[in-house]
Amino acid sequence: MHRCLQLARLGAGRVAPNPMVGAVLVHEDRILSEGFHERYGEAHAEVNCLNRVSDSDKELISRSTLYVSLEPCSHVGKTPPCADLIIARQIPRVVIGTADSYHEVDGRGIARLKHAGIEVVVGVLEKECISLNKRFFTFHRKKRPYVILKWAQSSDGLIASEQDARVHISHETTNRLVHQWRSEEASIMIGTRTAMKDDPELTNRLWSGKDPVRMVIDRDLSLPESLHIFDGRVRTLLFNEKKTGEKNGVHYIRISEDGDQLKQIMTVLFDLDLQSVLVEGGSELLQSFIRAGLWDEARVITNTRMKIGKGISAPQLPRSVMREEPVLLEDQITIYHPVNNNSN
Repeated sequence: MHRCLQLARLGAGRVAPNPMVGAVLVHEDRILSEGFHERYGEAHAEVNCLNRVSDSDKELISRSTLYVSLEPCSHVGKTPPCADLIIARQIPRVVIGTADSYHEVDGRGIARLKHAGIEVVVGVLEKECISLNKRFFTFHRKKRPYVILKWAQSSDGLIASEQDARVHISHETTNRLVHQWRSEEASIMIGTRTAMKDDPELTNRLWSGKDPVRMVIDRDLSLPESLHIFDGRVRTLLFNEKKTGEKNGVHYIRISEDGDQLKQIMTVLFDLDLQSVLVEGGSELLQSFIRAGLWDEARVITNTRMKIGKGISAPQLPRSVMREEPVLLEDQITIYHPVNNNSN
């Protein structure tokens, strides 16, 4: 199952909104073949694994165990049901990392395998398998995208100078990592002030892979169309209180002045099947997500050698679980998770 997880991660950034899945076929402690879900709309992990069994080993399939990190699908989507393929290949035993909470599957794949007389084991490295697809599970369980907050701060806890001028805090190497993060998420969000002050492109140009959907909150439509977010290069959503429509590749989505605007936006993202959002806004936008309890992970980059002195303070997180990553040159990356993540 560890190998299934390794394989599954190779699909990061290319299979959403499907989950990442890895599969390994084993006969008497010998791996016959491996596979993973490589790209959305294409063959699933089980199909790739079974299709790669060599001709000399095909007779062993009906005496082997298939390990798969997520419950095989049982419905017709972009591809035929994997559960039916497993049954057709007469695989006698299937070991599954975790059940699939997606309503089209939700135990039906397991039930179909058992009904066919296949021995099924469920829950091997379950915690790790769920964590791998945390975006997928959060999306389907909470009906909203997985929310990642990200910011860079100085060693004295500031994200900008006293004049709110842009300060290059993180190192060039760390910036490449941030662009890798962008390539792994469905969307990226900033607020009006960040768009105006920094004029970011919000692409992963320093990394390979698909750019995230760009999103900007501009309630009064005050941003000039000369900014990068209006260049039409990447699908862009602009949340505002004025209008709905489309212009030059920018989709204007009206949100109500009344009520919880962040939850309105989360509902829109759910309806658009965007399973994750990386929030790179300024302190005000980031803190609004924190106050609302609408966050699942925070990635904080601290330049351990830089002090700003006076300026804008970094967002303040409530009680949370912390994990420090290795230091990249002078940048310390710390990952936080809410202690009780019961947000809607």
